Amino acid sequence: MFSRLQNSRNGLGLLFMLPATVLLIVFLTYPLGLGIWLGFTDTKVGREGMFVGLENYEFLWDDAVTRLALFNTLFYTFVASVLKFFLGLWLAILLNERLPFKTFFRSVILLPYIVPTALSAIAFWWLYDAQFSIISWVLVKAGWIDNYIDFLGDPWNARLSVLAANVWRGVPFVAITLLAGLQTISPSLYEAAAIDGATAWQRFRHITLPLLTPMIAVVMTFSVLFTFTDFQLIYVITRGGPLNATHLMATLSFQRAISGGALGEGAAIAISMVPFLLAAILFSYFGLQRRAWQQGGSDA
Repeated sequence: MFSRLQNSRNGLGLLFMLPATVLLIVFLTYPLGLGIWLGFTDTKVGREGMFVGLENYEFLWDDAVTRLALFNTLFYTFVASVLKFFLGLWLAILLNERLPFKTFFRSVILLPYIVPTALSAIAFWWLYDAQFSIISWVLVKAGWIDNYIDFLGDPWNARLSVLAANVWRGVPFVAITLLAGLQTISPSLYEAAAIDGATAWQRFRHITLPLLTPMIAVVMTFSVLFTFTDFQLIYVITRGGPLNATHLMATLSFQRAISGGALGEGAAIAISMVPFLLAAILFSYFGLQRRAWQQGGSDA
């Protein structure tokens, strides 16, 4: 049987895929299925629940904190993703030019991304401290403000503060990935365009942007997914405060399910995130379809 399997490409391929399939079932499919089931029950920590249908989702629909967490998540994801895209694209184009010490700068720019998230969050927590903030201290010494800024005590200040932390951490991923995409564009295209009299903006618009679009679709999909499901930064810096102003769907789900013990309610919040994540994946899929014309095919 084993010899027949060795001679069968399909059988051998299935055999090689078996370990990955088992891992996906154990660590992805089973937790997802369990979460969907718990979302339809009133399960609590230490007590088995009963099937309650859509009761958890009906409660969440009318829950002001959940609606606020949804707003925070959408605002956080949209603004952070846009900022990371433009800053990352600018850095990628800059690092693609002939600069002195270019390799060094390419290495340094990765530091915010490779530092553990919890350590980055703790560092920002100190930067935003109401009494010892270095940011406030510099601004006061410069005479630009009179009093220390309450970064984490004011709702909108807290939202913008965690947003800045997420952008700082996420820009390197976008920049390095887009830089890799820029490296695949042939310099002869730019040379031909320059001979034809194209300006720098025209070369960017008609060469760089179209050829980089598939890579942009992929990197922005991952950026949106990482940002939408962000947990560590928020939990370490604010834990959802003040007054739930920085609660995201992920942190609220954890609070309701683990801290609050309402596993069914927390699971329902987590499952409510799935449609938004699927929308991001579909965005990536349709963006990737543009690779066809680059390979001599059609967009269809």
